Amino acid sequence: MGCRIEAIEYVFPKKKLTNNELQNIFLDYDFSKFEKKVGIQSRYVVAENETGLDIAIQAVEKLFASGVDRNEIDYLLYCTQSPEYILPTTACILQDKLGLRKNIGAFDFNLGCSGFSYGVSFAKALINSNQAKKIVLVTAETYSKFIHPEDRTNRSIFGDAATATLIVESDENRIGEFLFGTDGQGYDKLIIKNGGSKFKFDSTCGIKEYGTGNKYSDNHLYMDGPEIFNFTSNIIPKFAEELLKQNNLERESIQQFIFHQANAFMLNFMRKRLKIPQENFYIDLMESGNTVSNTIPIALKNYSQSITKKEKIILVGFGVGLSWSGGMIEISKPL
Repeated sequence: MGCRIEAIEYVFPKKKLTNNELQNIFLDYDFSKFEKKVGIQSRYVVAENETGLDIAIQAVEKLFASGVDRNEIDYLLYCTQSPEYILPTTACILQDKLGLRKNIGAFDFNLGCSGFSYGVSFAKALINSNQAKKIVLVTAETYSKFIHPEDRTNRSIFGDAATATLIVESDENRIGEFLFGTDGQGYDKLIIKNGGSKFKFDSTCGIKEYGTGNKYSDNHLYMDGPEIFNFTSNIIPKFAEELLKQNNLERESIQQFIFHQANAFMLNFMRKRLKIPQENFYIDLMESGNTVSNTIPIALKNYSQSITKKEKIILVGFGVGLSWSGGMIEISKPL
């Protein structure tokens, strides 16, 4: 017995924020240059009273509307860094909101841009150990709620979204070997310092600046862009090569590489370092930006619409933690 990815659905919030709208806020910045370099034209952001759980429900209901029977789901995996509460786990609330059976497993895991590939591996392990047969892996992020209004860089890059992926038991194994990496020494390179148990949310904390005129506070998201780029460029190309070896594959046998959609400049840098042709390296962030754990399933769903035969795909996620993960999957039809 094996397992496979059977279907993916995704949703964006209704509110779309374009570069033209940001240009009216940040008058001294040239968003045409940003768009050309980073590859992002727009992103979606949740409303003030809208949460990650709200859009997660929409994504899973969209999956059920496509013909998936909710009564057959026996495990719910929920990847988010935008939980409803510190406790309880949001997956438990999601189970109830979706009307799923009560004799199922459900848990959250707090990972960002490496979260989807982690989740696929979790699902594979649950199926291979006979603990589940049909699993819904949900990713949902609302980073827009954590970004300071005057933080031009992060407002430009990040967008909100949610996805739902059905992973099922299969006669033919379509999910290969996965690998992981962690470097907690870089935990503060992408961080919201206040609001957890170490540092409480502080309504009086001062405003800080970084980069060229970006503002934030310790209550908001901070990203050290240069250090994140250095980490990615040093670690991820080598990691992709390790994945190929782990799966006993040559680069030429892979039809598509789908990496976390951080930004087009970073992705093209890695593509060139790995010597992968453009047609075999998928970039898909123009409309939605960097949606954190959602980027890989969104890109995989969109790419799969053109598939007519079995293809091998390498997935690689990387980011906050610092963490990275990836693996090989096979698909033969649109998801």
